Amino acid sequence: MFAMSVLLMLVLGVWLAVATIGLVFKLTFGLIGFLFSVVGAVLGVVFGGIALLIAAPLVALALLPLCLPVIVLVAVIWAIVRIARGPAPTAPANVH
Repeated sequence: MFAMSVLLMLVLGVWLAVATIGLVFKLTFGLIGFLFSVVGAVLGVVFGGIALLIAAPLVALALLPLCLPVIVLVAVIWAIVRIARGPAPTAPANVH
């Protein structure tokens, strides 16, 4: 019975040591993976921002024929309202 308990403690000790080593490896590679993920995210934001700065004007120019009627309509309405309001009132020169 004593030999069985010693053998059980030996097996459980080895299992605990291997589990601890596995935990250390898991934590180490988890932290390394986290760092690579953060670096990848930062690089993605930087290169994505650069790509957006390049692509946004091209997309705006490509959509200009689609948006041009709306822009012209808004400009005509603005001009009509501006003409209907008349000239802006000016303040007298001798106001103190």
